[in-house]
Amino acid sequence: MGLQSAWEALMMFLYPPRCPACGRYRERRGAWCADCLARACAVRRLRMTTDERDVLAEAWALAIYTGALRDLVRRLKYQRRRDALAYVETFLRAAGPMFFERCLLFPASNDAQRSQKNLVAVPVPLFYKKEQQRGFNQTELLFEHFLQLHGIPMKRLLVRTRATRPQYGLSKDERKENMRGAFAVPDEKRSDVQGRDILLLDDIYTTGVTCAECARALKKAGANRIVVLALTSGQV
Repeated sequence: MGLQSAWEALMMFLYPPRCPACGRYRERRGAWCADCLARACAVRRLRMTTDERDVLAEAWALAIYTGALRDLVRRLKYQRRRDALAYVETFLRAAGPMFFERCLLFPASNDAQRSQKNLVAVPVPLFYKKEQQRGFNQTELLFEHFLQLHGIPMKRLLVRTRATRPQYGLSKDERKENMRGAFAVPDEKRSDVQGRDILLLDDIYTTGVTCAECARALKKAGANRIVVLALTSGQV
């Protein structure tokens, strides 16, 4: 047995893989109990305000921001524990087909057809100092393998132009003011946006203010239809 295999065997013994929802033992990391995975899948179209509908065609979430998915997102964002990604990737493989069946960007399309569409996935950006501090953009990591699996390219076409206050605890109006003008498409990226359908990615969709502000910047640069895909949302 090689050194790496021996280390992996030791970790499996000391920290056996468990379902992130119920804690039952699983045979491999990233695995869920079938019932827990089914309950976690809550693929739904989200309600939007008039302001949001002006710039967004649709907004979707794949899970409710509670339980295992909430804990996995927090583990990645605040503890920088990338072991959470294996469980999220398993979840996305289960929830993805339901999203593709219902979203207006993908009527009756398969993976090969999706890869040929005039479509690009764009993550909501962090302010550069925040990303340097965290070491990554969590939204990119959460969706990276999922997008590769389905042939959808992901590009950094947005930047956050200034630091913003945390949105937690702010009212809807305060959130709007906090995010006003906080995103832009750099001049050198505008040709990658013009005429494209955009799948705008976020980890948590709360009020929609952040995604709507991102969409305004993309629309200003010439984007066609913009659909939000969030991993989780508290909206039910």
